[in-house]
Amino acid sequence: MSAQPDDELPAEERGSGATITPYRDGPLIVRGDFTLVDQDGAEIDPGRGTVALCRCGKSGIKPFCDGSHKRSGFSAPSAPSRPRPAAQLRQEG
Repeated sequence: MSAQPDDELPAEERGSGATITPYRDGPLIVRGDFTLVDQDGAEIDPGRGTVALCRCGKSGIKPFCDGSHKRSGFSAPSAPSRPRPAAQLRQEG
């Protein structure tokens, strides 16, 4: 995976919001200005401006990715396999 840390991106590419990229057969990469909170609303310090969040459920450092998806054979596409219903309604309307 060639994810570039947010700290290394030029200021104009960082923007003011977050970008979340699901990597094929891997984690969600979150870049930019974001706040990570647990289900009770307590903030989780990510320790950096770009983080990899676990999608496979096998990580030993949840919610962060530790590479366990590779050993577990996790498989998931990068893009949705079918459009969300709201997207279909917008296209039809």
